[in-house]
Amino acid sequence: MCKVTVRTLKKFKDNGEKFSILTAYDFSTAKYLDNAGIDVILIGDSLAMTALGYENTNYVGVDEMTIFTRAVAKGVQNAMVVTDMPFMSYTIDIPSALTNIGNMVKNGANAVKLEGCNDYIEELIKRTVGMGVPVMGHIGFTPQSQNVIGGHIIQGKTKEAADELLKQAKKLEKAGVFSIVLEMVPEDVAKTITESVDVPTISCGAGRYCDGFVMVCDDLFGKFDDFTPKFARRYGDMKTLITDCAQKYIKDIKNGTYPNENEVY
Repeated sequence: MCKVTVRTLKKFKDNGEKFSILTAYDFSTAKYLDNAGIDVILIGDSLAMTALGYENTNYVGVDEMTIFTRAVAKGVQNAMVVTDMPFMSYTIDIPSALTNIGNMVKNGANAVKLEGCNDYIEELIKRTVGMGVPVMGHIGFTPQSQNVIGGHIIQGKTKEAADELLKQAKKLEKAGVFSIVLEMVPEDVAKTITESVDVPTISCGAGRYCDGFVMVCDDLFGKFDDFTPKFARRYGDMKTLITDCAQKYIKDIKNGTYPNENEVY
């Protein structure tokens, strides 16, 4: 298998082939996902909740995202590695944003993801791409702006809101993004956007007609159950597996069967 790049994802869209994205936050998980054939691995700022126990994504910072990016990148050979730029790491001014973005690339990211679309973000995308770093856009529900939005609310439900999302997608494409995440957007709106832009779109609760699909790995594995969005399909039950393994370990210690004669020096 060859390394997945921006050209690979564009070919997928052009050929009508869907592609897969999962989050990862550590070396071993990234290695297993890469071996399984996942196309893109995202170091999502969702790690704020799943890995660090915060209330929302806004609590995680550049230093933490850098550590997780470095760990994940070491486990990946073929997948494209994309890092979420965390809250306030790219919105203060362009010079500091470019420094933070460059730091992620130095620590193993192949690309970064930026939320939102306004004049500043468009200019930052142009400067970032000009610096040699691919950018994944993100519109619809943008978690870092949830306090402004007013919570986890579906975006693009009215004609005016849907038209605005389409305008934003086209602006992001013109600015130079290689793909666009559409989060919590009605399926018909996501379909229209997908058909209207040349860059791949990625569904995060945006229905069946995008070019790629992304999920949080802990939702997929059944490991994190504090909150599970409607669109997250569970493929395993790691919570039960981990609990069961721990309880068996405790039992073996209590009854004296661990360690046995083959497990000592």
